[in-house]
Amino acid sequence: MLNNIRFFFFTDSLNETIINNIYKFKNIAIIYKSNNPNTINNQKIINIKKFCIKNKILFFISDNIKLAIKYNSDGLFISSLNKKMYNVHSQKKNFYIIGSVHNVFEYYLKIRQGCKILMLSPIFYNKKYTKNKILKVIKFNLITLSWKTKICALGGVNLDNLQKIKITNASSVAFINLIYSYNTKSLPMISMSRLFKTKLL
Repeated sequence: MLNNIRFFFFTDSLNETIINNIYKFKNIAIIYKSNNPNTINNQKIINIKKFCIKNKILFFISDNIKLAIKYNSDGLFISSLNKKMYNVHSQKKNFYIIGSVHNVFEYYLKIRQGCKILMLSPIFYNKKYTKNKILKVIKFNLITLSWKTKICALGGVNLDNLQKIKITNASSVAFINLIYSYNTKSLPMISMSRLFKTKLL
């Protein structure tokens, strides 16, 4: 199922607007990522898990293998700062590991951690980073030119720059604010097939 995913959405909760916007995307996966790593809301995790099961959406948990096993998630997301090694396949079958990186050094670490998809960021402007750290399309492509894993574009993705993903080496997109930023009526139906007509994840 991981091979079919075109969009990854980070959130710590669901509401009516978010749910209606999620339906605008085909082949989307949800990653539970708490805004405060020291505060875990179990009910929110349960709600997201139930929604994913009902809608046949892959469900990931960020940086917490105990929670991933407890809630039987489809996989684990490993952030760029997380350097832990996980031996989860001995405990769970069909368990996917994905991760985020900012550079080539982190790429090799994430490969050792078993990541099947790597999210390189920030491709576009994001207030979390200084302007000199924004990769943009050309640098994004140069960094990933020799990478032997599947690549996902992450960071500052919105409706204005989404189409630029077509000219990158990425075959999927990850985001947080894209769904939050638009109400149901203003967010158009988005199919990754329109962006990646010749690419397969």
